[in-house]
Amino acid sequence: MTFSIAARDPATGMFGIAIATSAVAVGNRCPWVKAGVGAVTTQHRTDTRSGPVGIDLLTLGLSAQEVVNVLAASNDFPQERQFAAVDREGRTAFYNGPEIECINSGFSGYQCVSTGNFIANTEVPYHMVKAYEANLDMPFAERLLSAVDAGLAAGGETKPIMSAALLITDRNSWPLVDLRIDWKENPLDELRALWNFYMPHQERFIKQVLTPAALTLLSDSPMNV
Repeated sequence: MTFSIAARDPATGMFGIAIATSAVAVGNRCPWVKAGVGAVTTQHRTDTRSGPVGIDLLTLGLSAQEVVNVLAASNDFPQERQFAAVDREGRTAFYNGPEIECINSGFSGYQCVSTGNFIANTEVPYHMVKAYEANLDMPFAERLLSAVDAGLAAGGETKPIMSAALLITDRNSWPLVDLRIDWKENPLDELRALWNFYMPHQERFIKQVLTPAALTLLSDSPMNV
């Protein structure tokens, strides 16, 4: 009961995932990224264990297709799972378990891949990819958000979505963006509003790690953490 897009930004090498679902706390279980390595999604009867395994395999140099193949072949219930991956070359792959009973599908585009299950129609991932590709001039996060918005507009899930997440990694070992709406109506609206608030502070949080002495502390600023 989830729809997502995973992508590599060819201009910056960033990896990111935007995702939404009718279940609680999707950002805690389904999206996985690693700087310079790739992105993995694990969905439908979500096997959270598969996310770190997929990232480890990408780190070893396996292609997106090889990673998806291994995840499906080694899983204890592959017939129920849905996986997708993007590797460091921008190659993509996805897998839909043959015994997933709800409407499910996947679609790959230019260095991006979308999958969905419990979706209203099989065209939802297609529309997500096309929205992403139509906005290549926009900042990476905006492209991902526009894609998941397009998925909702194309029908989304068969149930109202209640959680959403935006996860992006750049050059460092920690995520550049890790924003989550864990349980709220209209979570994509909430996620975009959270992104708009967070966006101006991204560079400060990097400087706090790498060059803290260069920052001027403002004692009353909520960002001094």
